[in-house]
Amino acid sequence: MARIAVIGGHGKVALLLEPLLAARGDAVTAIIRNRDHTTAVAAAGAHPVVADVETLDTAGIAELLAGHNAVVWSAGAGGGNPARTYAVDRDAAIRSMDAAEQAGVKRYVMVSYLGARADHGVPPEHSFFPYAEAKAAADDHLRHTDLDWTIVAPSALTLDPGTGRIDLADHANSSRVSRADVAAVVAAVLETPGTIGKFVGFNQGHTPIAEALASL
Repeated sequence: MARIAVIGGHGKVALLLEPLLAARGDAVTAIIRNRDHTTAVAAAGAHPVVADVETLDTAGIAELLAGHNAVVWSAGAGGGNPARTYAVDRDAAIRSMDAAEQAGVKRYVMVSYLGARADHGVPPEHSFFPYAEAKAAADDHLRHTDLDWTIVAPSALTLDPGTGRIDLADHANSSRVSRADVAAVVAAVLETPGTIGKFVGFNQGHTPIAEALASL
């Protein structure tokens, strides 16, 4: 049994991930900002912890993570407010990485997106620009930590049912993938040491998830 902290535990991917982890016997801590979400998180099989990582400092986040075996970052500001996007998707994410190192939690899985990279190509005037910048900075910081990191990078997300099959991809052939399969990939990555140090980009596809990850 692993103890896994999911930051952003009420997100759409997180609520699909938590039952998968709980079903295999993992103890899941869902870190959420809104106390009203505790019932939904508990129903998903996770233990809710109400804390706002946007305002917590590194030591405060480290206290939340202490005693866990792995961290999954699945939080996000949700767009619309550039300042908050940078505050959550970049700054709080980076603090959570530093906090994981402080707390001695080596395994860290970042839920990013397939186009995340320094040369993302999004023009500054586009509403998506702050998110693209924030994710690029957070992912880059993660790559330079001593954590056992994996960046899970799905293409455009859908609410379709999961298929259990993906195709590895890069930003040049981005398509779409269901959130259910993103959750399944995160769950599988946590049990696949060969994904450590890898950027796992993928679309909905034809290869069973475990087989795709084993090919990395």
